[in-house]
Amino acid sequence: NSEVGHNALGAGRVFAQGAKLVNNSIADGSIFTTDIWNKLVSGVKDHDKTFHLLGLLSDGNVHAHIDHYIAFLSRLATEGVKRVRIHTLLDGRDVFEKSALEYIKKLEDHISTLSGVDYKIASGGGRMTTTMDRYNADWPMVDKGWKTHVLGDARQFASASEAVQTYYDEDPKVNDQYLDSFVIAQDGKPVGTIEDGDSVVCMNFRGDRAIEISIAFDGGDDFDKFDRGRIPQVTFAGMLQYDGDLKIPGHFLVNPPAIDNPVSEYMCDLGIKSFAISETQKYGHVTYFWNGNKSGYVNKDLETYVEIPSDNVPFDQKPKMKAAEIADKAIELLKTGEYKFGRINFPNGDMVGHTGVVEAIIESMEAADQATARLIDTVNELGGVTVVLADHGNADEMYTEKNGVKKVSTAHSLNPVPCAIVDANYNGAYKMAELTERGLSNVAATLLNLLGVEAPKDYDPSLITFT
Repeated sequence: NSEVGHNALGAGRVFAQGAKLVNNSIADGSIFTTDIWNKLVSGVKDHDKTFHLLGLLSDGNVHAHIDHYIAFLSRLATEGVKRVRIHTLLDGRDVFEKSALEYIKKLEDHISTLSGVDYKIASGGGRMTTTMDRYNADWPMVDKGWKTHVLGDARQFASASEAVQTYYDEDPKVNDQYLDSFVIAQDGKPVGTIEDGDSVVCMNFRGDRAIEISIAFDGGDDFDKFDRGRIPQVTFAGMLQYDGDLKIPGHFLVNPPAIDNPVSEYMCDLGIKSFAISETQKYGHVTYFWNGNKSGYVNKDLETYVEIPSDNVPFDQKPKMKAAEIADKAIELLKTGEYKFGRINFPNGDMVGHTGVVEAIIESMEAADQATARLIDTVNELGGVTVVLADHGNADEMYTEKNGVKKVSTAHSLNPVPCAIVDANYNGAYKMAELTERGLSNVAATLLNLLGVEAPKDYDPSLITFT
């Protein structure tokens, strides 16, 4: 996402994200010391409520990992949480196609080692039938998950193992990812519906298939994807924040990594004067995230930060956003001759890309293209160099296919981003370096080299080498 991209651009290195970041946070215990964790735990302990864990159950380590469940259950027992319910989404995609019973047994075996607690699997279903939709392709799948996990409305079984084995017996060809949803019940009553005052954690660390269920929990009165029926008032948190642009979810357990010596600090140490400009939607990305998740100026005497207020309207209604104004301000600062470096972000492709409205996206990219052309012309006139790139894709991939049907994709793409160095006065003094891998973390060293200085030795190598 955008935060990870700008972290890498500004840091000149890749820092732990996703599974590795979660593993580190569990290993050092920091995940269990945050304000949101304390709120999740105290909320259920103080009012005799239930703590719920919801997510993919496997060791595929693509979306989630069973070891995280085991660590959470042990910690919750230690902290005196008496009642936990687990809502298991079955994999069969990142692991063997019929392996669900192994993971259920491992989880239940661990629960059996915890004394004095009431911990149970409460519901579940295959990841391709229940809850884990992505790209807004199949909201009825999320609706089905809501009914299963929250309302307890699905086919009932005495145990998760019984549910899985029954589905196997009924259709020997079915695999885990396509198993129907199920609810564990006793005497006809679901054992783990989600109620007012409960705490809920989404155990997935990868965002694409966790975003929509997070929206369902966090969504206010304007949520319109399906009728949620009873809407319990809960404290909900994701393992991470799955979309930093849209702030989904509002609460999350693992913070971004601690980043030292970002390129902005290095430039200030060298006395290089710089500016950063964007509109509100991406202002924090060219300042806070670029600077290694640090607020404020590094050195106010050497830096100028400009935030151009974004319009508070749906992005497809004003797809040009503030591209022209961003370019205007950047050109104004460039022409003063005071600055050796500037960074800007045009949010158009990302923010309008999230709407899925293709006509608006085209208009937004035309606006960004025109603004970029103006900037390049100005930098060329001043004898400088422009580096044009992106933090990730979005407007490049607007459709996906599901069962032969084209669906609108509003999520970030995973395509490599282009990087162009525009140097009107190029004289052969440097060339593209022969690197085995090229990525956003190579950009910081490249910028420093283009400014005529060496990069820190722990930065990833520059994209250029001098002849």
